[in-house]
Amino acid sequence: MNLNNIQSLPFSLPEGLLAVGVVGLFLLELVVKRKALLGELALVITAAVTCLVAMQSGGQEGLLFGGMVALDGFSIFFKLLLGLAGFGAVWMSLGSDEMRDEHPGEYYALLLSVTLGMFYMASATNMLMAYLALEFVSQVSYVLTGFIRGSRRGAEAALKYLVYGGVASGAMLYGMSLIYGLTGSLDYAVISQVMAGLGSGGVDGAVVAGAQPVIYLALVLVLAGVGYKIAMVPFHMWSPDVYEGAPLPVTALLSVGSKAAGFAMMIRFFYPAVSAYDGDGNWLAAAGVDWQSLLVVASMVTMTLGNVAALRQDNLKRLLAYSSIAHAGYMLMGFVVMADDGLRAMMFYMVVYYIMNLGAFTVLLMVLNQSGREDIEAFKGLAWRGGALPAAAMLIFMLSLAGLPPFAGFIGKFYLFAAVIRQEMWVLAVVGGVNSVVSLYYYARIVRSMYLDQPAEDAPQFVADRHNGLLVGVLAVATLVFGVWWRPVVALADRSLSFFTG
Repeated sequence: MNLNNIQSLPFSLPEGLLAVGVVGLFLLELVVKRKALLGELALVITAAVTCLVAMQSGGQEGLLFGGMVALDGFSIFFKLLLGLAGFGAVWMSLGSDEMRDEHPGEYYALLLSVTLGMFYMASATNMLMAYLALEFVSQVSYVLTGFIRGSRRGAEAALKYLVYGGVASGAMLYGMSLIYGLTGSLDYAVISQVMAGLGSGGVDGAVVAGAQPVIYLALVLVLAGVGYKIAMVPFHMWSPDVYEGAPLPVTALLSVGSKAAGFAMMIRFFYPAVSAYDGDGNWLAAAGVDWQSLLVVASMVTMTLGNVAALRQDNLKRLLAYSSIAHAGYMLMGFVVMADDGLRAMMFYMVVYYIMNLGAFTVLLMVLNQSGREDIEAFKGLAWRGGALPAAAMLIFMLSLAGLPPFAGFIGKFYLFAAVIRQEMWVLAVVGGVNSVVSLYYYARIVRSMYLDQPAEDAPQFVADRHNGLLVGVLAVATLVFGVWWRPVVALADRSLSFFTG
């Protein structure tokens, strides 16, 4: 089905609820005296939105708003993940001391706004819609990064984020304009038809012989925009400073939500839009436009730089930022396979990454609330000074991020490496394996600090708060469960590999 604006409204209830929530929170801040109520309302809204998305699973698929966005298995999968990311960020914010007095109505409205923008990034089937969604997410993210008043570190991070984002956005917009000039359309479905005709000189004369180099340049420029969103080298330079300077719940949302939305937008553009499906689980790049080789190199460089740079980090936010860059490289392994196996492995790994990374940031939030510090020193002796449960959870998250069994991170990497090896991409597999070994060092540093290092004599006893402790417990259990019973998530990812193109 291809519905107009009015017909599309019943199928856009999650987005509509988010939009109403944004406006409502801005207005309610003017009249509500108990400001904590605004955060609780935002939590209810994100939970309700996630439930509405889940209710759409297995239902009718089609194009909405005149072909601007898609309602299909792929978009529903990512909107579920992004809804959970928004829920996690709101939950963390309610338990964050640094966000307690920071205009809660505006703050939670901005969190819902980012979630709304990420929904449209995952479902856009038109280049203009994709660009507007990415820009909307970026602009709100700049504000959230520097949201804490009087924080010079936050203001500096927001400025750097803005500068890098502006350059990447401009490059992507120029690349999209080249594609529009060559194909005559902004719709992915039409672009796909034109790309399929490259070998024979184009469709209806839209693409002339010799246009492949221009299309390749356009794809590289588009990659700059989405590569910046997923923190892929060389578009990663904003990540450590922004992760360190932003409020911790915002850092967690950028780490798990923004990355997932960027990958969703990247997959929908580089697969159904500019590649052809052979009907047998494989995807073929347009003739003369071999973007796969470029991204193989990008994957290897991204994971290597992220892991090597993380080795010497003492600030845990920066360490997790470089870890996030490395994991973007791992996810790109599935992307470059050009097969359904790789996409399925990517989607499964994103779920796993959400669980273990959000868990690590929540433990860091608990330590930050207690000590006011976010470095590894703050974790010294955590297991022996009242923090046995957070330390045990952090141990689970670190070992899972490193890819060790029997945790979910191991299963995620297993699927990624299996997809790469099945395509006989041996160099990429070896580089990924070596990087996984390297990452053990900096994850083990945190574990050693919690269990083997003696705390300072004046170190206070750790008092775990129930609010954040509940989230940490749920995420730790999920990391363990999906390490031994992962099939339901893989099956969900498999069912979600459907792109509705009209």
